[in-house]
Amino acid sequence: MRMMTPLSWLIGLGLMLIAPALLGGSGAVYSAFVLIAIFAVMSYGLDVIVSDLGEVSLAHPVFFAAGAYASAIGSSRWGFDPISTLLLAIAAAAIIAAGIGIVTLRMREFVFSLVTYAVTVVGMTLAANWAFLGGSDGITGIPVFNIFGYSALTDRELWPVAWLLLVAALYLVRCFRRSRLGQEAMTVHLNPRLATMSGIDPHRVRIQVFLFSAPITAAAGWLYSYQRAYISADVVDMYFLILMLTAVVLIGRRILLAPLIGVALILCQEKFLSFGGYVDRIILGSVLIVILSFMPRGLAGPAFDMLRWIKRRAKNINT
Repeated sequence: MRMMTPLSWLIGLGLMLIAPALLGGSGAVYSAFVLIAIFAVMSYGLDVIVSDLGEVSLAHPVFFAAGAYASAIGSSRWGFDPISTLLLAIAAAAIIAAGIGIVTLRMREFVFSLVTYAVTVVGMTLAANWAFLGGSDGITGIPVFNIFGYSALTDRELWPVAWLLLVAALYLVRCFRRSRLGQEAMTVHLNPRLATMSGIDPHRVRIQVFLFSAPITAAAGWLYSYQRAYISADVVDMYFLILMLTAVVLIGRRILLAPLIGVALILCQEKFLSFGGYVDRIILGSVLIVILSFMPRGLAGPAFDMLRWIKRRAKNINT
């Protein structure tokens, strides 16, 4: 595929910024776009682990929750502004990721996934029962997002912030994949023995990528707390894990816009073509099963195969 030019990116991102207004500008449309941006950023953190490192981390809901709780506690109890709560969210996620990574990233993939799932279960239990985190009642009183005099009272006003966060996540992931660490991660993913023979320490690379991915997901939780104005243990719900995994694999791995498109498709179905909460979750889980079982390259795989076939046919006709 031909790389998009900087001008194409600018036009595309600009159209995305004004898309809610072009689609009618209702509160429901702005709410959908804000949530799509937040959950896409959440998914990009996991995308780096799954697509580039070749691991399946089931602990990323904990990083999302760490960002949300850090923001909620910092803003409602300690009076922090959004920039301070963002730094707090990133620090909390990085500390948790370092602890998890040092212990688990030497393990084989299957054991790593089991341990990270256990971390999520522990996180759910702590969030529901620890008084410091509000227990089952959660944390209320989160103030309105206000930075440099700009207040976001509604999703319409919060959308530019969500858009900027999404742009930052896209830029970070794009730079990562072009960086030395990104290339080392792919080498470790594809051939760990070759990586070791080339002087690359797979354990170091895994920890560094883990530490890179966790703050991205935490930043999504940071903004989610302001958008929701209330945080409880449900931010560690398995729904967020399934949403992340489905968004990462639905379109295809190592495609920069794939998690964004995946989240958009999922949330549009849930918001505008909903069959009810439990049915929507069944649909989401079923989509993940079908993609992993029958379309491991995602929806983009058959599409690329079809394009190659069309090009071959056109070339044969011309000759």
